[in-house]
Amino acid sequence: MNQLTKPFDDAHIFRMTDDTGMFQHARFSVPDLLEGYTTDDNVRALIMAVMLYEKLQKPGYLALVYRYLGFVLYAQNETGRFRNFMTYDRQFTEKEGSEDCFGRCLWALGYTQASPAMPAGIKEACSGAVKRALPAIQSLTASRGQAYALIGLSFSDSPAVDFLICELADSLYDHFEHCAGENWQWFEDSLTYDNAVLPWALFAAYSRLGQGRLLRVARESLSFLDLVTFRDGYFRPVGCNGWLKRGAEPAQYDEQPLEACTATLAHLAAYEATGESAMVELARKSFGWYGGDNSCREDLIDSETGGCRDGITPDGLNRNQGAESIVSYSLARLALAKYETVAGRERLARCSR
Repeated sequence: MNQLTKPFDDAHIFRMTDDTGMFQHARFSVPDLLEGYTTDDNVRALIMAVMLYEKLQKPGYLALVYRYLGFVLYAQNETGRFRNFMTYDRQFTEKEGSEDCFGRCLWALGYTQASPAMPAGIKEACSGAVKRALPAIQSLTASRGQAYALIGLSFSDSPAVDFLICELADSLYDHFEHCAGENWQWFEDSLTYDNAVLPWALFAAYSRLGQGRLLRVARESLSFLDLVTFRDGYFRPVGCNGWLKRGAEPAQYDEQPLEACTATLAHLAAYEATGESAMVELARKSFGWYGGDNSCREDLIDSETGGCRDGITPDGLNRNQGAESIVSYSLARLALAKYETVAGRERLARCSR
């Protein structure tokens, strides 16, 4: 089923959110308070809330922006990095989260700060958090942390961050050049989670820096990932129970909603960088995973709750409806719908000439 033609149901988003932020997990459609919160979920939810407010201008969505941004600001520690896991009684369980979490925070802060729909106070709060985080960027070594940080910095209109974007892009480029070989055009010796963010970051870097070598690696790596994930004719992400190691076959399960989201966003970034219409079609096919164009031919969106099921297992759908799932679906849908709206306006303008 084409999810873009259905009314957007935000009920599960509000159900999963309390006055602290978005809960991490759910038992079926019921928030699981025992599992608490994560900064990872709240930064993605922040981008989602900004996109919803940009699109519909509803006060309730702006209230969510304040809620999720407040969580992210509270998560930042004295070194400029971010804590991740929080219990239900608002206690972080670590002094510092992963580099991936750090990168996602910069992504969300950069997107929010750049949004023309955001009030000045929100932009200023984001700017302050980014400034505190900047000194830690050059110490990043995890490829996905670097990729998300790069994407976040790419939203800045300040030339002062170009050297950081260049350093992050160089690191990803070097990972690819060191690891890629015959029948393996990738940054690492395995395909694991959140794979599409790596080529997506290089498309963003190319759009900012204009370096042809970055575009080449972005294209080659995304094409390789597409060969793996679309080989059955529909989007089928690498399963988290074993991943895909070089020279082996990809694990079939579990398929995660996050992968369809980043694949959608990566292909839209590829289209923005290259103008190749095939990238838009692949974005649509990636998003189609949520609506039943998947290995079990079932819709992951619960029409009763508005939630997104947590993935596809060997036994069928995972019936839980956690934060990562609903936010991933919402981000992919909003990004694709935004493109379709702009494209529709452009087609109408051409026809009226």
